[in-house]
Amino acid sequence: MADSSLPLELLSALRPRLPEMLRVLRRFVTSESPSLEKAAADRCCGVIRREWRTRGARASRIPQKHRGDHLRMTYGENLSQLSGQILVLGHYDTVYRTGTLAKMPFRVSGGRAYGPGIFDMKAGIVQALFALEAVQNAKLRLRKKLVFLWTSDEEIGSQSSRKLIETEARRSDAVFVLEPSFGPRGLLKTARKGVGQAELSVHGRASHAGLAPEEGINAVHELAAQVTRFEKWNDPRRGVSINADVIEGGSRTNVIAEQARALLDLRALRLSDVRRIERQLHALRPILKGAQLKITGGFDRPPLEHKMCAVLFRRAKFLAKQMNLALGECTVGGGSDGNFTGALGIPTLDGLGAVGDGAHSDHEYIFINSMPARAALLAALLASS
Repeated sequence: MADSSLPLELLSALRPRLPEMLRVLRRFVTSESPSLEKAAADRCCGVIRREWRTRGARASRIPQKHRGDHLRMTYGENLSQLSGQILVLGHYDTVYRTGTLAKMPFRVSGGRAYGPGIFDMKAGIVQALFALEAVQNAKLRLRKKLVFLWTSDEEIGSQSSRKLIETEARRSDAVFVLEPSFGPRGLLKTARKGVGQAELSVHGRASHAGLAPEEGINAVHELAAQVTRFEKWNDPRRGVSINADVIEGGSRTNVIAEQARALLDLRALRLSDVRRIERQLHALRPILKGAQLKITGGFDRPPLEHKMCAVLFRRAKFLAKQMNLALGECTVGGGSDGNFTGALGIPTLDGLGAVGDGAHSDHEYIFINSMPARAALLAALLASS
């Protein structure tokens, strides 16, 4: 095939496969896989593994003690012309507890498919599966080994999978992330904020609020003053936000509060801002005399900066144009496992998964007719990398 015709021919080949894509998607979605329920997640891992093995991929489970097993598939490693590898990354865990299907069943209606985890991100795994199938059926000559990595704990912080993700990324020349796209136009995500959580604890001194208030040190007042202080660090233009989203303190109304704490949500678009915010947090000093502060936590996902996505996005946009599709990009506030790979300096493109909406809600859905085009786009990216 000529390069200019490849994406359109891949799309033409994948469109008739939509009914089969939906059948596989039903199997994945009806195999519930909550992040915190290992037995259920492991069953889903097995379902996904079987589908990939039928496409000739070498599929290996990576056992986990407390979370679902991770799944690593490879294709092309025995082809002599290959040099390097491409990593396709995603997760099969969902935020929904076992039993959610009873009130939120898989269904197709009005050009949409609904179900728990369908948008975030089991449809993306299906699209990757059929992208590989399209590469095989077209007998495309790959330049690099393909590694597909589906993890089980992205929704709860990727604690068991982060090291694995980073190890695979360091071996890779590019990373394609099958997280869902953004909005009805299916925008790719070319920048993501770094995300973290910190806790600010204040220790004061209790005293009777009526008889001896001057002998107390009010931890709630100290905490309020600190929140006012770091609220000024917010900078929407730079994508910096520090929000106190949970606050607790005191014991009863007639006792000067001895203890108080705030849980902070931290987000920033630039690594330089991540480091600055963490320095500022740990440099906080008490305002009330005698109060004591303790700061723990910080950013646990670095930002995915636009510069790590720009070249791959231009390639994706060019390939989409060959399919007569317009492809846009966006910046989002949430993080993904692509944040880890981009922070290592590996070119990373995110949001290549399903087009739809309602992630983590009771109306999560995808637009089914978008699936062949997204699979064709991924197949073209893999073939041209």
